[in-house]
Amino acid sequence: MPKILIIDDEKVIRATLKEILEYENYEIHEAQDGEQGFRMIEDHDFDLVLCDIKMPKMDGMEVLTKVTTLDKQPQFIMISAHGTIETAVEATKKGAFDFIPKPPDLNRLLLTVRNALDKKNLVNETKVLKKKLSKKFDMVGESRAILQVKETIEKVAPTDARVLITGPNGTGKELVAHWIHQKSARANSPFVAVNCAAIPAELIESELFGHEKGSFTSAVKQRQGKFEQAHGGSLFLDEIGDMSLSAQAKVLRALQEHKIMRVGGDKDIKVDVRVLAATNKDLKKEIEEGKFREDLYHRISVILIQVPALKDRTEDIPLLVDKFLYDIAQEYGTSKKGIEEDALEKLKQYPWTGNIRELRNVVERLVILGNKKITADDIKKYADY
Repeated sequence: MPKILIIDDEKVIRATLKEILEYENYEIHEAQDGEQGFRMIEDHDFDLVLCDIKMPKMDGMEVLTKVTTLDKQPQFIMISAHGTIETAVEATKKGAFDFIPKPPDLNRLLLTVRNALDKKNLVNETKVLKKKLSKKFDMVGESRAILQVKETIEKVAPTDARVLITGPNGTGKELVAHWIHQKSARANSPFVAVNCAAIPAELIESELFGHEKGSFTSAVKQRQGKFEQAHGGSLFLDEIGDMSLSAQAKVLRALQEHKIMRVGGDKDIKVDVRVLAATNKDLKKEIEEGKFREDLYHRISVILIQVPALKDRTEDIPLLVDKFLYDIAQEYGTSKKGIEEDALEKLKQYPWTGNIRELRNVVERLVILGNKKITADDIKKYADY
């Protein structure tokens, strides 16, 4: 049941609003002035506050301003008999959901309350999703190698510098790209990932830049490419070393001129995109062999981040295993399995040619097939020793 606080120095107004809202099955609390109302907001979790503006001790605008400094952020609907357009605009700028004049119109009041509560629910859902997302892309590890990566991310993320992320398959290069995006000023804009190795050479340009209707046989309608989809945000070009030379030339132009042209089109489209690229290849060697453009390499590698192989950070394996045990338990809806110390030691001795991706798969196999607490014997049986 949504909790609503009414802050008003007029007892009759509080009683009227309470009667109306309780009939709608809301839990109602009252405060007779702004000072009492603010203390109640500090002490309780309210979904919505109906707040008068003209009150003794602390007026409604002061309450609204002070609440913005709290972790708790209920929705605010300001109510006043002395309201003006300027007051309503000021209240909205300070974060109020809406402004309603006294005496309030019943239908408008109930509709505004419902809409404000809907917004509160959306805000809460967004926070939960962002928390889940940040956990999904959490970078686990305290080894010197991974701490260096984290330190570089902290320095480069607030800038718009292009980053080339290198390292073997399965080390978490996309994870690094997500971290850079989430810690940047573009965090609330799109993060668009493209696996260049998974798209056929003849389709990569359409995928990146889009196409116009009729530009080729199967182009039955106009389509935006990944550059346009990522406008204002970050574009992650995974396995960029597998991109065709013709597509490389177009990517270079997009980076130089901040504009693209759809396949079959004749108009330039401006794009504001931060490009993050990744590869498991030695691009300098690819340049020597004529497989990668040197000018593009210099464009995408303003900052280089080398992600270490798991064999170079074995001290992080216990932390990674603990995370995977938790994640898998959440996915399966079961309690988290434990693991014995000698089993962890066994895992630290494994070569991990597939890196973190391989470790995650092995842990899932151990959860499914192993004992209630994973043992060294389970490692011998199920970890491909």
